[in-house]
Amino acid sequence: MIWCKDSHLEKRGRFQSVCWDPPPHHMILLQLPLFLRVEIAIMKAKGKLKEYHVVGRRIPTDTLKTPPLFKMRIFAPDHVVAKSRYWYFIKKLKKIKKTRGEIVLCQQRYEKRPLTIKNYGIWLRYDSRSGTHNMYREYRDMSTAGAVTQCYRDMGARHRARAHSIQIIRIEAIAAGKCRRPAVKQFHNSKIKFPMPHQTPRHYRDRFTTAKPKTYFK
Repeated sequence: MIWCKDSHLEKRGRFQSVCWDPPPHHMILLQLPLFLRVEIAIMKAKGKLKEYHVVGRRIPTDTLKTPPLFKMRIFAPDHVVAKSRYWYFIKKLKKIKKTRGEIVLCQQRYEKRPLTIKNYGIWLRYDSRSGTHNMYREYRDMSTAGAVTQCYRDMGARHRARAHSIQIIRIEAIAAGKCRRPAVKQFHNSKIKFPMPHQTPRHYRDRFTTAKPKTYFK
């Protein structure tokens, strides 16, 4: 029995009908109700992403008793999605299926200096409506996971890119002199100032009053 996609729901990844495989002129289609249809589990970038290091390998066999380990750096909302993304990439890169492999380690990684602002360069690829594109982006954040979260939000807003179609190729902290984007370079000025059009005076005021405070001063 083969699951067949409906062309109308193909973009959503839903399966519409079931077909058997006798000769083509005898093909039978069986429509299923909504509660019996199967959906593909795709990644959703919910909340702030976390950084995971996932290590896996093939299941040992008689011919290969000590299979090599493969380590990946995955950004996902939780460890369940991190393992799922690991199998997605390892199947494409090393032809290892989930049924023929095992996860050795899935560990969340934390930032060494979480209170220091840094510049991050992100190399990525994503699938749009017209094709696959490579891209380089820069962000300022205090952690790697925060920069990747910004990237997912920015790609979804500017390019309508879905989270499951974005693949992070490389990410690293870069020096201020190597930054390229003006949106990031404008914060490298040590004498940068921000206007305060509205401010609340800090002098003593009553706890209960009938007059609203004045926040605008020339």
